[in-house]
Amino acid sequence: MSWQSAEEPEATAAPGCKAIETVIVPHPRDIGGFEVRRVLPSLERRSVGPFVFFDQMGPAELMPGSGIDVRPHPHIGLATVTYLFAGTIVHRDSLGSVQSIEPGAVNWMTAGRGIVHSERSDAELRKRRQSLYGIQIWVALPKPHEETAPDFTHYPAASLPVTEGGGRTVRVIAGSLYGKTSPVKTFSSLFYADATLQPSATLSIANEYLERALYLLEGDVELAGQRFSPGRLLVFSSGDEITVKASSTARLLLFGGEPLDGPRHVWWNFVSSSRERIEQAKSDWKAGRFAPVPGDSEFIPLPENS
Repeated sequence: MSWQSAEEPEATAAPGCKAIETVIVPHPRDIGGFEVRRVLPSLERRSVGPFVFFDQMGPAELMPGSGIDVRPHPHIGLATVTYLFAGTIVHRDSLGSVQSIEPGAVNWMTAGRGIVHSERSDAELRKRRQSLYGIQIWVALPKPHEETAPDFTHYPAASLPVTEGGGRTVRVIAGSLYGKTSPVKTFSSLFYADATLQPSATLSIANEYLERALYLLEGDVELAGQRFSPGRLLVFSSGDEITVKASSTARLLLFGGEPLDGPRHVWWNFVSSSRERIEQAKSDWKAGRFAPVPGDSEFIPLPENS
């Protein structure tokens, strides 16, 4: 997706627990009928592992006759995925891919040297009331793969590994965690998982990755005697094993990995280790040099500022 620039989330001082480096509270913003909470990048943290962008969409209710229409727009230097809890979005891209995004499934789009895509509500579903609720993330590609060929792959929800027990259910969306490995093809060492905890259940996050974070989507959790409410990103210090306990039924997203191999520049929908490459992408989009989405003549113009 393409989101216009939003106010960066607020980073608060880390609480007493030394395992927590930063707590980030995203600010909600309405972007045309539904709410987005920008989690990354923030003033305090530009990335966690290779994750350079993290947005919560909704939950929102779309009235009959309405829907989302994210017109064709470009990406470079990243992989993007919209992971839904409710609703349906139809993805189309310049490779000719047409695929519905359904709850629990993964549409992993590798932009590489350049791709264009749109995301819209299904025409039939627009006729009735719809829910929309999910997470969108961007993963920066390692420098050797920033200019890789663009690719799009759909992974059904049933193909993602699940681990259960002790009041915990964890689906590994990408990478490896708790001895399970997702089939999603990635270019870097990372993890991304969707976890649900029943009241009083605990969940440990080992120190096998240098950078780790937890986004609390629903319910309350406790960590080292402190309680955290929904809409909080907890970024953890390296080296410590983390254990959280659910105060109520809770849902959280776990993600992180090895640090990026150098700083990344993010401008609009472009991510690159090179400012010059971003300038080239801006020029290419403005001049119409990106491949179009077949059958879709609309596009989002290059913003004056982002």
